[in-house]
Amino acid sequence: MLIDSHVNLHAPQFDEDRDAVIARAREAGVGLMVEISDKLTTFEATHGIAMANDDIWCTVGVHPHEAKDAADLTAATLIALAQRPKVVGIGECGLDFHYDFSPREIQAAVFRQHVAAARETGLPLVIHTREADAVMGAILKEEHAAGPFKMLMHCYTSGAELAGIAAELGAWFSVSGIATFKAAEEVRAVIRDMPGDRIIVETDCPYLAPIPHRGRRNEPAYVGHVLDKLAEIRGWSAEEADQRTTEAFFGLFGRIPRLA
Repeated sequence: MLIDSHVNLHAPQFDEDRDAVIARAREAGVGLMVEISDKLTTFEATHGIAMANDDIWCTVGVHPHEAKDAADLTAATLIALAQRPKVVGIGECGLDFHYDFSPREIQAAVFRQHVAAARETGLPLVIHTREADAVMGAILKEEHAAGPFKMLMHCYTSGAELAGIAAELGAWFSVSGIATFKAAEEVRAVIRDMPGDRIIVETDCPYLAPIPHRGRRNEPAYVGHVLDKLAEIRGWSAEEADQRTTEAFFGLFGRIPRLA
């Protein structure tokens, strides 16, 4: 079963044809999607998409780009929203030192609130990390020592050292369309060493469309291209890649019931 573990269907890029995009995903064999929250001001839209579709679930969280507008966010707020039906994860959250759209100290403080919420709820933490390997690694080790929590290194493109730290702490990893890009050999090298029972796939649509759709708006219907590339990178058959990523997905997102 194709599963897209990270979609942004609430994004304005889908305002004209959101229902058609969801229909195309189903036609392509996508059985489940996880709609990702990036800020609390759009959470109602995110949650509404999940509630309106049996095969879509959602998360609650604040992207590091948006942390400056949520500097007073508390774990209690996230925990309360996570009690709603169909909320299955905390995030997307983390650190992005590439763009620095939010001050780094605020990004870190807001991220730690998400960690606390994940620890309290038992829901997986969906982590965004870019050009912040040393700080992210230190926070993850410190927070994990304070109490374990489930985590997903989403769309992982950071270095091998941070990947090793996260893997040792029990993290899952998701692979995106970046793995299909010609210049992404360093990303593929890290994918080859990821724990084989904790890898899932995503589109991160509307961004990062895989080859042969690169340069266009991404859609969940394209997640099969990512799965095929993962199989090639790991030396798995298509069937093995499907089985492994499906098992890993349900192992991570424990609130989502397995389909018969």
